[in-house]
Amino acid sequence: MSLRAKCAIAGLGATRMGRNFDHSNAIGFAIEAVELALADAGLKRSELDGLLVNPGVTWMTNPMASFDLQQAMGLRDLSLTATMNLGGATAGAMVMHAAQAIDAGMANMVACVFADAPLKPPRPESAKKGAGSAAAYGFARGLEGAYGLFGVSAQYAFVARRYMHKFGATNDHLGAIAVAERQWANLNPAAQFHDQPLTLADYHNSRWIAEPFHLLDCCLVSNGGLCVIVTSAERARGLRKPPVHILGMGQGHTGGDPIETLASGAPIAKRVAFKMAGVELSDIDLAEIYDCYTFTVMVTLEDYGFCNKGEGGPFVADGRIAPGGSLPVNTGGGQLSSFYMWGMTPVCEAVIQVRGEGGERQVKKHDVALVSGNGGILSTHSTLVLGADA
Repeated sequence: MSLRAKCAIAGLGATRMGRNFDHSNAIGFAIEAVELALADAGLKRSELDGLLVNPGVTWMTNPMASFDLQQAMGLRDLSLTATMNLGGATAGAMVMHAAQAIDAGMANMVACVFADAPLKPPRPESAKKGAGSAAAYGFARGLEGAYGLFGVSAQYAFVARRYMHKFGATNDHLGAIAVAERQWANLNPAAQFHDQPLTLADYHNSRWIAEPFHLLDCCLVSNGGLCVIVTSAERARGLRKPPVHILGMGQGHTGGDPIETLASGAPIAKRVAFKMAGVELSDIDLAEIYDCYTFTVMVTLEDYGFCNKGEGGPFVADGRIAPGGSLPVNTGGGQLSSFYMWGMTPVCEAVIQVRGEGGERQVKKHDVALVSGNGGILSTHSTLVLGADA
């Protein structure tokens, strides 16, 4: 039996993002995000009976993050809880897990939470102490590390360089994505780069991180928390905000080497999610694509079929994904220019757009939104199709 529109997102909670030091740790941001989501839906803490947590970098080593958050919030009698990590695909997977549990009668009201606090308040110069490079690069081991291939940026850059060699994509193409997302961020008061315009020349002048990636090819670092509350569509209709129906959902994990495939798991996840939702690409009004790097957007758009493999560069170069374009992509500024909350960034913006709450950046047609999540080096993938109507 299909899960199409059986459940909906009924509450959304987002803290301030970026250099936000309102809390000293990630769990403080998580609590605030859950409270904001409850208020958004008009619910009380006692009405939650499910809690799914994707811990960010700063509490990723805690395998009991969901339990700790439950204890910190004083939540009682939960029937569903878990700490989940599929990298940037986790947000979509949490929504999927919540909907499956609700449809099976195992839970009624599930909070899906992400939070992180990697940024620390500035310290006086006298308090700073130098650190040796050996400590900073202690994780770089083995043959690949010996030749400089370590860290996520370098690994994505390795894949991007082969893609560019094979298909002829250029940094102008990558820069077009960065510029388009900044244009969306300039319309979003909650974006970290809301008041900082970006030109293609600015992009090219930004420093190299790992060729072919400039600084502005890479996602932001942000403190903050995000929460969505999932419940049955019937229950959602009686709450404070209009329900955002979960029309389709799917996961895709290729298990292949991205250097060889130059592809993500989007085709697998799309097949399941689109079949459940009963939609085609032509039905999609806007796309919130996981954008840890500009290159990720290009490859993902290809993998969903918006253009053929290898044609992502020209596809994004003509303003198609920018404000006023035919395919609005990452309408809040994405993780490149708005804020980086892993897969919760695209989920959050999709909810805002489907509800029609985007303000100056609101797209005119917003009945059906595609949401992608990507983890690892194009290793894991999740897809959600969200809709205003059931």
